[in-house]
Amino acid sequence: MSEISIPARKFQRLLDYLERVGLDVPAIAATVDMGADRIAALDPDQALPALNYSRLYKAAALELQRLGQPVPWGAGLGGESFELMCHCMIGARTLGEALRLAQRFNELLYPLNRHRMRLREEPAGPLVRLEYEIEVPEGETDLIPEDWDRADYKVTVARASGLLVWHAYCGWLTGDALTAEELQIMAPSVNREYSDSLERIFNCPVHFDAAENSFSFRRELLQRRIVHTTESLAEFLKNSVYHLIAMDRIPASTTAAIKSLVSIDLPTGMPSFAAVASMLYMSESSLRRRLQAENTSYQEIKDAVRCEVAIDKLLHESIRVADLAEFLGFTEASSFVRSFKSWTGLTPKCYKDKMQALGRA
Repeated sequence: MSEISIPARKFQRLLDYLERVGLDVPAIAATVDMGADRIAALDPDQALPALNYSRLYKAAALELQRLGQPVPWGAGLGGESFELMCHCMIGARTLGEALRLAQRFNELLYPLNRHRMRLREEPAGPLVRLEYEIEVPEGETDLIPEDWDRADYKVTVARASGLLVWHAYCGWLTGDALTAEELQIMAPSVNREYSDSLERIFNCPVHFDAAENSFSFRRELLQRRIVHTTESLAEFLKNSVYHLIAMDRIPASTTAAIKSLVSIDLPTGMPSFAAVASMLYMSESSLRRRLQAENTSYQEIKDAVRCEVAIDKLLHESIRVADLAEFLGFTEASSFVRSFKSWTGLTPKCYKDKMQALGRA
C-alpha cells in the first residue's frame, strides 16, 4: 500500500492543528513511529507514504475523542462512532440499504455527535441526494482555535470534508467510484485551489454558498451490491484514511470487488458472469473489458476464491474432501481434487500434510 504518497505539508498541517488544540503531538506521532520534529523540518513538498498519514490521523482522531466534544471534521472518520456505523452498514446487500441503515444510526447519535447523513429519495425523478448536516460551533472552541489557518473557513471545511468522506466511502463499499452529478456546499469557497480539488474528486459541477450541503447521483446506483465483508471492513478501518485517499488516486480494482462478491455468495453457489455484471451495475462487455485490463478473467477469479477458501478450511477445519468439494460447487470430489492440484501442485491431503509438518518443524 505504500506506493501512494502525499506531500509532507499534509502531515505538518495535521500536527500543527493538534498542537493548537492542546494535544501532546510528540506522543501522538510516536504511536505511529514518526518523529514530530523531523516531520516539521521536512520540505512541505516532500512525498511521504499516505499509509503513515492514515495511521497518524487515526491516532489523532482517537485522542481528540478524549476532549469530550464531537470532532467536526471528515464525518467523524477515525472515531469510534464512525467505526460502529460502518459495522452497522456492512451487513446490507445494496448501497441503498447501507445508506438507509447509516441514516438511522446517524439520527440516533445526532444529539451526541451533532452531525448526520440523510439520503433524500424523492418519489419521482432520476436523481437522489446524499445530504450531510453538521452543527459547527460559533467562535473559538477547543477544536477550532482562532489562530488556526482554516479558522475563517471552519464551516466550509467541516461541511465539505463530510461529503468527501461519504462519497469515497460509498465508492469503497461498492468497489467502484460513485459518479456524482452535482456537489453543493452550504458555505463559501476557501480558494480556487480548494474548489478545483473538489471538482477533480467529485468530477462534477461544484456550487458554493448553496441552499443545502449535498451531492446528487443517479437513483439506480442505490442498487449496486455491497462487495465487502466484515473481514475486509476490519482491514479498511485500520487504515480508513488511506483507503479513502486511494479511492481518489487509483481506479477501484474490479477483481477485488468480484472476489468479495463471489466470497459472499459462495455458500449459495457461484453467481453467473451476467449476475456479477448486474451487481456491479455494468454491462457484460464493460465488465469483460475491465477484467482484460486487469489481466484476469472471471474464471481465474473464481478459481482464486475457491483455492483460498479450500486452503483455509483444510487447515483450520475438520472437513472431508467430499464435503469441501460440495461446498465449493463441484459436482464430484475428483473434479475438486484435480482443480486443487492445478492450483497448488498438490492434492488436498498432501497439501494439508505438508503444511502441518511445516507447522511442527
